[in-house]
Amino acid sequence: MTRSAPIISVDAMGADHGPSIAVEGIGHILRRRPESQAKFLLHGDEAQIGPMLEQADALTRERTTLLHTDSEVRMTDKPSEAVRRSRGSSMWNSLVSVKNGEADVVVSAGNTGALMAISKVVLRMKKGVHRPAISASWPTPRGHTVVLDVGANVECGPSQLVEFAIMGEAFHRAVHGSSEPTVGLLNVGQEELKGNDTVRAADRLIRDAGIDFKYHGFVEGDDISLGITDVVVTDGFSGNIALKTAEGAVKLVGHWMRESFTSSLSAKIGAAFLSMGGLDHLRSKLDPRSINGGVLLGLNGMVVKSHGGTDSEGFATALGLGIDMAGSGFLTEIEANLARLIAAGEAQSQAAQ
Repeated sequence: MTRSAPIISVDAMGADHGPSIAVEGIGHILRRRPESQAKFLLHGDEAQIGPMLEQADALTRERTTLLHTDSEVRMTDKPSEAVRRSRGSSMWNSLVSVKNGEADVVVSAGNTGALMAISKVVLRMKKGVHRPAISASWPTPRGHTVVLDVGANVECGPSQLVEFAIMGEAFHRAVHGSSEPTVGLLNVGQEELKGNDTVRAADRLIRDAGIDFKYHGFVEGDDISLGITDVVVTDGFSGNIALKTAEGAVKLVGHWMRESFTSSLSAKIGAAFLSMGGLDHLRSKLDPRSINGGVLLGLNGMVVKSHGGTDSEGFATALGLGIDMAGSGFLTEIEANLARLIAAGEAQSQAAQ
C-alpha cells in the first residue's frame, strides 16, 4: 500500500516510564522533522493518555489518533503468557493495525520477548525465515553499521545466519541509503580456518548459494566500530554482548569526560569554551538516545523496538526510524535472496540423499 504520509502505530503503554514518553516523543519527532507528514495511531489507556494529549502542542494533537484499550503487556510477563493473554492489549492492537493495513510500522518500548512472540503470531514470518532477528545501527566513522542479531536468537544455525545477512543487507540499503552494502560474519579472526563450525558453515553457504550481495567474509569485534563492513552478522548471544559492551564503553568515556571537565576551575572554563565548538557534537555522538531503536527483521510487517528505559527524546528517535522504514521498500528487497537461499538449501538436501 502506497500512502502520501506514513502512519506509525504506537504501543503507548509498554515503556518503563509510562505513556508520557510516547506522547512527548511524537512532539519531539515532529519538531525534529518538520517536513514529515507522518501520522500516529496511539494505542493505550484513554484515561491516562487523554489528558497528556490535551496538554500537547497543536501539531501533536492534529497528527495523533488515540485508540483506547485498558489492557497492556507488562515487562514481567513471560513471552508465552503474553501471547495467551495479550489479545486486545496496546501491543497486540498496535501490531494488528499494521496487519490490517491501517498503519505502516509499529513502534513499541515494551517487553522485548513478548513483542517478538506476539509479532510472530499477528504478522507471521516471511517465507524462508525461521525466526526474526533484532538489528541495531552502530555509529562508525563511515556512517552506520547494522549488527544483527543482538538478542532475539541465542543459538543460530548456518542458514539462520545467512537469513540475517540477507535481511541486514536489505535493511541497510533501505534505511541508511547505501547502494551496495558490504556484509561480514563476526568471528574470532579473519582467517578461513578460524571460528566454530556454525560460522564456517555459514561462510560456505553464502559463497555457494550465489546470494546477491557484496560479501566481505569474516570480521572481528573491533571491526564493528571501525565500520569495516556495512552489515555484521552474528548470533544473538554474541551480538547482545557486543552491544552491551559498546554501550558500557560509551558510558565510561562519558564519565571520564565529565570527570576531566569538572576536575578544576580551569577545566570548567575550558569545557565552557569547548562547548561552543566540537564538544556538543561529541556529546550528541555519545548520546545513546541518538541511536535508540532496533528493528525486528523477518516479519511480514515492520516493527521497531525502542529501549524500554528510554526517555521521550530517545523514543522520538525510534519513531524517526519507523518513519524511515515506512518510506522504504526493504520488505520486498529481501525476497529474491531468500528464494536463492531456499533453493540452495534444497539442493544441499538432495545432494545429501
